[in-house]
Amino acid sequence: MSIFHRPPPSSSALKWLGLVTAVWVQSISGNNYTFSNYSAALKSLMNLSQLQLNNLSVAKDLGKAFGLLAGIASDRLSTSLLLLIGSIEGLIGYGAQWLVVSQKINPLPYWQMCIFLCMGGNSTTWMNTGVLVTCLRNFRRNRGTVSVIVAVTLLAFDSIPNPTSSISRIFSIVLLIFLASPLAIPLHSFLKNRGRSGEIAEALLADESVAEGVVEGQPVIGEDHTIVEAMKTVEFWILFGSFLCGVGTGLAVMNNMGQIGLALGYDDVSIFISLMSIWGFFGRILSGSVSEHFIRKDGMPRPLWNAASQVLMALGYILLAIAMPGSLYIGSIIVGICYGVRLAITVPMASEVFGLKNYGMIYNVLILNLPLGSFLFSGLLAGILYDMEATRRKGGGNSCVGGHCYRLVFVVMACSCVIGFAMDLFLASRTKRLYSKMRVLIKS
Repeated sequence: MSIFHRPPPSSSALKWLGLVTAVWVQSISGNNYTFSNYSAALKSLMNLSQLQLNNLSVAKDLGKAFGLLAGIASDRLSTSLLLLIGSIEGLIGYGAQWLVVSQKINPLPYWQMCIFLCMGGNSTTWMNTGVLVTCLRNFRRNRGTVSVIVAVTLLAFDSIPNPTSSISRIFSIVLLIFLASPLAIPLHSFLKNRGRSGEIAEALLADESVAEGVVEGQPVIGEDHTIVEAMKTVEFWILFGSFLCGVGTGLAVMNNMGQIGLALGYDDVSIFISLMSIWGFFGRILSGSVSEHFIRKDGMPRPLWNAASQVLMALGYILLAIAMPGSLYIGSIIVGICYGVRLAITVPMASEVFGLKNYGMIYNVLILNLPLGSFLFSGLLAGILYDMEATRRKGGGNSCVGGHCYRLVFVVMACSCVIGFAMDLFLASRTKRLYSKMRVLIKS
């Protein structure tokens, strides 16, 4: 079955209502990105080293590894039940963290905090899976635009950590307008292309029994794959690796932004967290819709946009490594944009390459990159290198001040982005025929 198989007729009004609801659900699911806002408080209250603190962030992101359960459940449980599970788990996980940070209770043992952080991280996967699978299936013809709508709002909580700052107040207005009118941005695109792309044939590659590089008996690229079939393809592992290089490093910066800002002499780091979130917001909005426009216009493969983001992200890391005055402002913006682009592009691309039938499982396997990237770049790389440069404090914990604290971390992450850039170019060449056929069939 092709990824463009037309779904059974259903109420158009219910689909649009579901899209509106998805925006609001995602807007309250972005608390997974707020760790940097309270990480310094945890470090101080629990007398942690940077490595111990970063391993707490790894525990948070490890929760996404259990998102495989959400992927399996997505084809067996209703969307409402998926959201209910995520809500209850999030209440428990983040509720315990709030009690500790607000000093309503004494700090819990380290292993218990790891469990509650893991629960909070896992709660997001249930929300994401229920929302993304439903919306992409409802709006198969505009996946790039839809994925932007339902994923961008994940950063809503993280975008306004300090409501008193001018930039946060301005963005609050923009965000509220977006949430109040979530259909305004993509409406023109939807109406313009309505009816043009709906007549795509059920077998996108029907004239080719076996695509180049695909084992005989396997579905061709562009058709529905099971997770096992997808993992037998070169395309899956290239996508997995490039996603790790981009999102894994970006997540490490998000998790460590509190300590990065303090190391560079900023007492209040909320502005940098806001900048990353705000520009990540716009990176997602623009990249999903723009990439879809160029598929229709020129058949441009989506991986090329990921490749461009990898180059820009590498430059951002180099700028952060230099640690010139003001570089943290620019670096935060660049990393935020590129992190947003990676998520907005990869979500629809995975469904185009491997189909929608088993998308819930495929999506949750791909986002194993988040705990893996968090462990490699945040837990190991940033944690160990920071502690090597830091000075121990009396009573426990440590601190480091100066550009040298994270310099080597940024250099290594810049090199990782260069590797990711090469992988994205290779993936673009492997999917060029798919996107060329999509363009022809959409225009026909």
